[in-house]
Amino acid sequence: MNIWGQVRQALAHAFALTPTGQPLSPEEAALLEKVADLIVRRDMVTPALLFLESLGPLTFLGSQVGHGMRPFLELFCDATEMERLATLLERRDSLEQLVLFIQKRTTAPA
Repeated sequence: MNIWGQVRQALAHAFALTPTGQPLSPEEAALLEKVADLIVRRDMVTPALLFLESLGPLTFLGSQVGHGMRPFLELFCDATEMERLATLLERRDSLEQLVLFIQKRTTAPA
């Protein structure tokens, strides 16, 4: 194998992301359900779904903004939950799960 083949093989997984489809832990699911409940209770379903669907590819950047805004968000929210949510948003499939939780709550009979 030539040198470029060795370099290509060594760097094959250099930028690999965590695999999607891993099940949520019970704590993570509870946190996403809490966020979904807040969105549904405040009648923000349509804007939230539009926002979540349009910014899906940027979830990692959004999670980093959440980490950076933590000192300011502590004034309004529980700091540990915000940290957990920011960490959870680093996963690529977390927004899909949040959208599913929101849709489940809007289609369920009251």
